[in-house]
Amino acid sequence: MSARIAELNDLLRTTFLTGRVVFTEGIRALPDDKREAVITAVRTFSAFTEGDDPYGEHDFGAFEIEEVGTVFWKIDYYDADYQYLSPDPAEPAVTRRVLTIMLAEEY
Repeated sequence: MSARIAELNDLLRTTFLTGRVVFTEGIRALPDDKREAVITAVRTFSAFTEGDDPYGEHDFGAFEIEEVGTVFWKIDYYDADYQYLSPDPAEPAVTRRVLTIMLAEEY
């Protein structure tokens, strides 16, 4: 099941399709070129480690961007109405994904 969840998470993270993408105030306030660097880094992220990704679901990442600092991204799983947790994150028919991109100090 973790492999399927990782596949679905990677699809959202790399394309920004199949779910919602949320930028925190800190990310939105960045100059356009820095915000684009953050977006590119999220989309191309591949540095998954056991410490950050213990279940192999590719649902969290952290990286550094010069003149921005540490950036976190995370994926959460909701039900079809975005009100409760998903009953099955491996099943797209009952899961809505939300990718949040934030500065580390906003976490």
